[in-house]
Amino acid sequence: MSTNWRTPALVLACAAIVLALGLGIRQSFGLFLPANVDPGWTRSDFAFAIGVSTLVWGLAQPLFGAWADRNGAGRVVALGGLLFAAGLGSMPLAATPVALTLSAGLMVGLGLAATGFGVILGVVGRAFAPERRAVALGIASAGASFGQFLALPLGPLLTSALGWQATLLVLAGIALAIVPLASAMAQRPTSAPAPGDKLSLADTLRQARAHAGFRYLTAGFFVSGAQISFILGHLPAYLLEVQMTPAVGATALALIGLFSIAGCTLSGYLGGRFSKRVLLSGIHVLRALLVALFLGLPVSPPTVYLFAAGIGFLWLGTVPLASALVLHLFGARFACTLLGVLFLAYQLGGFAGMWLGGHSLGATSSYDPVWAGGMALGVVAALLNLLIDERPLAHAGPGGVRVGSRRAASWWIGLAIVCPVLALLALRGYYAPSVLIDFANIKLCALVAVTA
Repeated sequence: MSTNWRTPALVLACAAIVLALGLGIRQSFGLFLPANVDPGWTRSDFAFAIGVSTLVWGLAQPLFGAWADRNGAGRVVALGGLLFAAGLGSMPLAATPVALTLSAGLMVGLGLAATGFGVILGVVGRAFAPERRAVALGIASAGASFGQFLALPLGPLLTSALGWQATLLVLAGIALAIVPLASAMAQRPTSAPAPGDKLSLADTLRQARAHAGFRYLTAGFFVSGAQISFILGHLPAYLLEVQMTPAVGATALALIGLFSIAGCTLSGYLGGRFSKRVLLSGIHVLRALLVALFLGLPVSPPTVYLFAAGIGFLWLGTVPLASALVLHLFGARFACTLLGVLFLAYQLGGFAGMWLGGHSLGATSSYDPVWAGGMALGVVAALLNLLIDERPLAHAGPGGVRVGSRRAASWWIGLAIVCPVLALLALRGYYAPSVLIDFANIKLCALVAVTA
């Protein structure tokens, strides 16, 4: 009787708010960093602390996920809220780079790991029946996008009114709201008659490691993390490089967050009705095509805004689809752990995307290699996702790879061969109808060679 009030709808609402608070505040860090910080640490020290936070966030997610699967997610999320608020509140007091790394890096990273996608979506996935699960995961994921959309204007407003130190304290107070919301997730997980639910955690992890489909899904998530992190971190700088104003970059980031809300919701809705592997592949291909069009067209505020709206619509679309697919394949008992592994790959990809963007700019004075590489990897991720066998483990094909999908996969192989070539031509100003004709001929030759 004591847990009857924890209805699926309430769990979903609290989960969406937790994601909005945690990820929204995290996305605002770079916006309220002052131009002149205290002498104890520099912008470089702050960037290092954020890098540590990203790695800790990723590495700790499977650990917090396993704790949530064993003992229930309520305590995990509550502890995460306390750690996150403590990290935020300690940042203004950090007088040395080490203190800053402990607060903004370690504590914030651990807090985000305990309140992030892995744990929260695992709870939501368990709360809903399989036929409604993808929709619920889409709505919960949209909460993160809504938080990003709100944080972008809120951070500068608070900073201009209160100063950056007081802003961090206000955000720490807001983050404490996660603690009472965690009570909706305090119910201990119960076993459900789904594939894999009778296995131990170690058996489930071994099964996932041996499942080629899970490895492909993880590789695709690494690519998604790299693409999203690169765009979020480097799009404003790229726009300045091509003579756009800072206001255009800020507006583009806001549009990404706004359209991501609709994209996550629609992705979850479609995931409950159509093949998740096909939808995941489609998202990766559409991202690559959007980037190719953006780089091939003259850069202007309208094209930037259209690109931001389009990429925002696809921004987190892979999250509810991949999460629902993991629960469908392996069952719900160890969902938080498996999703933690998935989002570990996402965070590692995000770290790589941020680093490669800065390295490319420093080595070549251009972002072009990263744009082109991201498109190529996106098409490869589309191919890998298309090969996943969506049937539960008891009925899956050999190694979790979809049987008889070679012919369909050959189309993506052809695209993977020519998409980087087309992207480089676009970057160098040779984007013309004749190139598209040659592109079609090359793709046809590649398709014939693969299927022969």
